Amino acid sequence: MEIPHIPNLIYYAIPFFIVSVIFESIVLYKKQPKSYNLKDTFASLAMGIGNVLVNLLSKLLVVFIITFLYENFKLTTIPFVWCSWILILFADDFCYYWAHRMGHESRFFWASHIVHHSSKKYNLSTALRQTWTGGFFTFVFYLVLPILGFHPLMIFTQMSISLLYQYWIHTELIDKMPKWFEAIFNTPSHHRVHHGSNPLYLDRNHAGIFIIWDKIFGTFQPELKDEKVIYGLTSNIDTFNPIKIAFHEWIAVFKDAFYAKTNITNKLKYFIKPPGWKHDGSGLLSNDLRKEWLSKNSKE
Repeated sequence: MEIPHIPNLIYYAIPFFIVSVIFESIVLYKKQPKSYNLKDTFASLAMGIGNVLVNLLSKLLVVFIITFLYENFKLTTIPFVWCSWILILFADDFCYYWAHRMGHESRFFWASHIVHHSSKKYNLSTALRQTWTGGFFTFVFYLVLPILGFHPLMIFTQMSISLLYQYWIHTELIDKMPKWFEAIFNTPSHHRVHHGSNPLYLDRNHAGIFIIWDKIFGTFQPELKDEKVIYGLTSNIDTFNPIKIAFHEWIAVFKDAFYAKTNITNKLKYFIKPPGWKHDGSGLLSNDLRKEWLSKNSKE
């Protein structure tokens, strides 16, 4: 099989990221100078730079495992033809949906993914606020791809395309796309919901490129005009320190598990169960907050 040469698209996109972040920052500052926070932007950029540097190490592990599975356990060989790229587009996006959803529904994965939600602002720099730890384990949701027969180069290329697509949806400058586009694809409106800490918006819209997965699996929530998105976490960390942003939730989950006066099984559940879970039943999960909000607002 002839293997094409495909460069690392993310590295080539870095200049575009920088220019577009600066351009959007100027526009936002001119519109609302008091609401723009330069420290928050720098914190996001620091997280993005750290992610690139750490990925130089984590990629060694990921490339080795995916290549090993492809060379030894693939069920078939999928060639580099145009229809294969259509297949990997949907297959990768399906895997991304579940990886992203588990990033919200299991505290172990949330300890890494929380980084992306830690900003109380929503702009293009927020897209660059990426985990420093997730690259070492979130790839497990994609292991089916090399087994199905997708070449590692095709897999990593599509992962990059997915990340590039998701960059532009981190903005408030775009209100709504055409209805047909909103119905099929992830958009700024859909993704603003995902970054909301409002009870109604918690753990909704996990899509990468196609919003159809959320509609199929019951996690879709449209952005409502009378429910303005409040960005950030239900309990914000209020820091611009990259080290604290990267590791604060890891420290918190280990503390919760260690100090919990319960058996070892329940201690392990602090890593497995959703954020907010407590062994004594006193914790509130996002579903609890959402149901409470819906119940309260349905009566008004």
